[in-house]
Amino acid sequence: MEIKKAVLPVAGMGTRFLPATKVIPKEMLTIVDRPTIQFIVEEIVASGIKEIVFVTSVGKSAIENHFDYSYELETFLAQKGKTDLLREVRNISRLIDVVAVRQKEPLGLGHAVMVTEKVVGDNAFVVALGDDLVWAEVPCVYQMIKVFNEYQESVIAVQRVPEKETHKYGIVEGEEVAPGVFRIDKLIEKPKPGTTTSTLAIIGRYCLRPEIFPCLHRTIPGVGGEIQLTDALNALQKERGMYAYEFSGNRYDAGDKFGYLQANVHFGLEHAEIGGKFREFLKEVVKGMGS
Repeated sequence: MEIKKAVLPVAGMGTRFLPATKVIPKEMLTIVDRPTIQFIVEEIVASGIKEIVFVTSVGKSAIENHFDYSYELETFLAQKGKTDLLREVRNISRLIDVVAVRQKEPLGLGHAVMVTEKVVGDNAFVVALGDDLVWAEVPCVYQMIKVFNEYQESVIAVQRVPEKETHKYGIVEGEEVAPGVFRIDKLIEKPKPGTTTSTLAIIGRYCLRPEIFPCLHRTIPGVGGEIQLTDALNALQKERGMYAYEFSGNRYDAGDKFGYLQANVHFGLEHAEIGGKFREFLKEVVKGMGS
């Protein structure tokens, strides 16, 4: 079974970034000069996937428009002789074919995945959350697909976190069967301190078999009527088995204000145009604060 499709849930309200997200989707907030969602899409495309399904809601049309063809903008840039910008805008519109599915109610991540069932069909697929940015020499999704191809079972991306912070994450317990690859025994959603010794935290990248959909349909809604993806993953793990992969790269939670600033600093330092100037600026800032 090959992975040829990806699902990007982008229906969230982005309340942690209000008032900035009052009229702008949180996924369109920029990391240096590109929307956060573009980095996620580019990672997926670089991993060999071009069929991407956005799970949207009211007020998210800017995301679809960003990856669509813009005749007026391209004409303007061409007339002004701005060839570099024109090339970049055209490349964005050619990255993917835009497919969108509406999540009519905010009923959780599991529900957001479930509403793509008719589009995904009987195919394995990637789920990538727009809050999680990963800087890696080899795209995180590509690393995970290699693991999926070897074991032919669902794969979840994980990273190690301090033991005192495990209560903030979904945690996996399991046995390491290859370097960085763990056969999952149990998934725990935000465990209470002292209830697990594992520090392997789930981040927003999943390679899933289509059998996840029946598990989602059987999942009992929790608080607020939400369907939790972790509950469905636990059910799928018991039925078929599942793996966790400790990927190589730096992950930033762009849905958190501090993580968002961290991502801007890292990606800014790596930026081909301004990276050098930015590095010198930061040195001066640090020097000034120390005096």
